Amino acid sequence: MLDKQTELEPLHTHPDSGRSPVAAMHHTFEVEEDKSPPRGNKFIRFLRNNALTFLTIGGVLVGGALGFILKVAKDDWSEREIMYVGFIGQIFLRMLKSLIIPLIISCLVSAIASLDLTLSKKVAVRAIAYYLTTTFASVVLGIIVVVSIQPGVGRNVSGTGSEALPERNTTTTDTLLDLVRSMFPSNLVEATIFQYHTSLVPNNDKDNDPYSFNIKYESTQSTNILGLVVAAAAMGIALAQLGEETRTMANFFHNLLTMMMKITSWVITLSPVGILFLVCSEILKMSDMSSVMSGLGMYFLTVMVGLFIQGFIILPLLYFGLTRQNPFRFIKNLASAIATAFGTASSTATLPITIKCLEEKLGIDPRIARFTLPIGATINMDGTALYEAVAAIFIAQVRGVSLDIGRIIAISITATAASIGAAGIPQAGLVTMVMVLDTVGLPAEDVTLILAVDWLLDRFRTAINVMGDAFGSGVVHYRSQKELLQIKSSPMTPRQSVAGDKDKDNLNSSNENNIQSEQNV
Repeated sequence: MLDKQTELEPLHTHPDSGRSPVAAMHHTFEVEEDKSPPRGNKFIRFLRNNALTFLTIGGVLVGGALGFILKVAKDDWSEREIMYVGFIGQIFLRMLKSLIIPLIISCLVSAIASLDLTLSKKVAVRAIAYYLTTTFASVVLGIIVVVSIQPGVGRNVSGTGSEALPERNTTTTDTLLDLVRSMFPSNLVEATIFQYHTSLVPNNDKDNDPYSFNIKYESTQSTNILGLVVAAAAMGIALAQLGEETRTMANFFHNLLTMMMKITSWVITLSPVGILFLVCSEILKMSDMSSVMSGLGMYFLTVMVGLFIQGFIILPLLYFGLTRQNPFRFIKNLASAIATAFGTASSTATLPITIKCLEEKLGIDPRIARFTLPIGATINMDGTALYEAVAAIFIAQVRGVSLDIGRIIAISITATAASIGAAGIPQAGLVTMVMVLDTVGLPAEDVTLILAVDWLLDRFRTAINVMGDAFGSGVVHYRSQKELLQIKSSPMTPRQSVAGDKDKDNLNSSNENNIQSEQNV
């Protein structure tokens, strides 16, 4: 329409140009017709722009189908054979995990250093408030669903898991204190490799009170993501306050982020193949699903109902209420991130893909996306929180333990805290599950009751975790529009900042073109 108006202007401004109005109008329509791309070209462009999304979803579907075909062809697969099948997927997963630490640190430092400190505080408060609200809401939803369906009442479920959790004496108080300690690591280099936790050692064989045990601190080989997030936020705040004095250091983190995003784009192109073999190998690890589902089918269904309501009803309604925008278009543009989350079962490993989806397909300001998503991947675990509440009450129902309102409230609070403390790695929720069971007064060994289906539920709840992180970033972006407009460009690095106006305009322009082509199709 704009092109048409531009062409028609000479009719009014230059009536004596030597061409009659009818001829000029005919010429205008001819130009419009010539400039319009064929419908087939629009469809091809749409496929090209969304090729990775379709291929990633196809990788999940083909991997699942291939796994079931191989399982039917040969029922007993050895551990070595499964390792061969999943080798390519493991290489892909290792490449993704290698990006986590430099990406999270550079994202947070660069984003905070590029924002006004007043805006940084508002963004942080909005993000944390949103994430804590949705996490607690998912716990309450899980409790309502499991109490309504009662999947464990009258069922005799035995421990069907082939794995066992590492035995570790601990209390709920110690677990919460460890969460606070993790926020302030004594050695940042060590925090990239190890995470400390409290372990209790009995004084003698007759002592059964864990609060009288000797306290011992142990370390496990697991990245302390929460500590690194706090340290990166502190560095970003310091760079923003010092301004020109630390311009060189700020440029270093901006350039590091640019480099990491480039490497990430290379790794992302391998996601369809990697996810295919990851899903296929997990299918081959399955035991007899018919016997497992006969005892855990209702539990599996209960968790899936809760995850569906959280991911496709509550989160979209909350997003629509806060932004007045279509939540399902938001979900559609997150398809590749959701498929990657399902394939890797790791929200932190999916972080690079989530950032790319938000910035390039949804037009989220890079400063907001790169600030909120690392925080969300660390503290926002909607799917995990819901799962822990459902699992704890399900096990209590199987064991015949009655739960009064006080215990249910304790479960809701503990499950929320436990999900925040869960690292964004596969099956980390099982470890924090022990803390929730302790609240109900059930032994940690009862976790084995649900291990048989946990590997599959872990993938679904990780997808919901990633959706919750992305929705939070979208909400914060919308609610921060006024402050973002006041900051025309990065105050520290107007040319090199990855959050500069030029990049943002290019992303928004690309996003509008994609949306227009989709509507035309």
